[in-house]
Amino acid sequence: MAIVRWRPMGDLVTVQDEMNRVFEDLWRRNPRSGSLGPAAAWWPSIDVQETQNEFRIVAELPGLKRDDVKISLTDDVLTLRGEKKLEQNRDSEGWHQMERAYGVFERSFQLTCPVDASKVKAKFEDGVLTITLPKSEESRPREISIES
Repeated sequence: MAIVRWRPMGDLVTVQDEMNRVFEDLWRRNPRSGSLGPAAAWWPSIDVQETQNEFRIVAELPGLKRDDVKISLTDDVLTLRGEKKLEQNRDSEGWHQMERAYGVFERSFQLTCPVDASKVKAKFEDGVLTITLPKSEESRPREISIES
């Protein structure tokens, strides 16, 4: 009989890795169809930054072109919509593995204060979309002088 060293923390890490995989699959659930898997829903990675004067949203959209993405601003909600299309037929022969996700995505962001819609700018370069949303003058912080 061989002596095996018991590593309780090692076992916990393994369980945690399995649970992370389960929740990642649930997170990818397509709310419209209820189906699971990498082809069910595609969510681009997005960073949202707020400064005193503006919001800045940066989205990674690899493989997309400018025409594949639509941006809309309604009230204080910014919405990104798009579609990452499959370049080749999935049913064709020769595939060993397919992990990249494809399909339609939609992401909406509730902005915490009004923005000046006439000054919103979007730039798409090397698969990265950067949206700059200047805050309206009324919502920007301003210094108030104290009367004597």
